Amino acid sequence: MVQSMEMTKAAGFEEGARQAVYRAIRERRDVRRGFLPEPIPDDLLRKLLEAAHNAPSVGLMQPWRFIVVRDIGVRQTIHKIFLDTNKQALADYEGEQQRNYTGLKLEGILEAPQNLCIVCDSQSNRGHQLGRRTMPETALYSAVCAVQNLWLAARAEGIGVGWVSILEPTRLRHALKIPDHVTPVAYLCLGYVEAFATEPDLERAGWERRTPLQSVLAFDQYDSNWDAKGLMR
Repeated sequence: MVQSMEMTKAAGFEEGARQAVYRAIRERRDVRRGFLPEPIPDDLLRKLLEAAHNAPSVGLMQPWRFIVVRDIGVRQTIHKIFLDTNKQALADYEGEQQRNYTGLKLEGILEAPQNLCIVCDSQSNRGHQLGRRTMPETALYSAVCAVQNLWLAARAEGIGVGWVSILEPTRLRHALKIPDHVTPVAYLCLGYVEAFATEPDLERAGWERRTPLQSVLAFDQYDSNWDAKGLMR
């Protein structure tokens, strides 16, 4: 006789905690304006960094490194890099799109009381190459998971985060003395804010709109309609 076995499953969070997780995901925003001058307390900053440090990583290599940027002189240097790089980016657009781009607020480097650069040491021996022999780029993916962890924790704490990607990497490396084998992943502006927008800035400005989940969902194989619709290009 085959004895029946009861299947058990791990318990999820209580309803309130579950909803809080989904709320943080839904209400996370890329904040570029409205930063308050009040500094982030050291214990709260450490709490956010701990959240980032708890991110998943391939082979448990934990390739992220955190550079806290407080010095105003350093931030002014980074801001100058942004201005120069942004000017070059503007030249890539024409007509109405160029005018729209000019009106976008794309950074808060000097307004935010706290900057943070997250970099990735993809050559670290930690993790003993597990999972990286076939997909070495997963080291970078792991560092991006750290960014997301910090972002969601920050939203839960009422801290705004803005990701500044319009920075020339070589000049950024020089400004922060980042060695060549380490990759800058995210330059972030952090601080308390006046308010969190109800929708993303770029959507509100008409730059782009969200696509519905159904349009990017397929089962068992790639959907060729994505290419026909230009969704993935």
